[in-house]
Amino acid sequence: MICAVYKSRRKAETYLFIKQKGKFDDVPAQLMQVFGQPELVMLLPIEKRQHLGIADINKVKAALNEQGYYLQLPPPAVNLLKEHLQSQASNESAEWLF
Repeated sequence: MICAVYKSRRKAETYLFIKQKGKFDDVPAQLMQVFGQPELVMLLPIEKRQHLGIADINKVKAALNEQGYYLQLPPPAVNLLKEHLQSQASNESAEWLF
């Protein structure tokens, strides 16, 4: 199966995989409204792929077969301040051990 991958112009790093180029019939109208005007990124021979960038290939294949589309959302943002504070707290805790 060759699927079409579209990116959202409204939502950064958000991609929509569909079974056939230009056929958005299976995608809910509300999702299309939020997604905005789709921009074609590539046609992808999904059956020949073993992995994708950040999406689980098996979940993409299953979603395409079951619902006709797969929505890839961006990974959650990293809170660097929170990570830094946690790192400092664990370093301070470790200092008490010595």
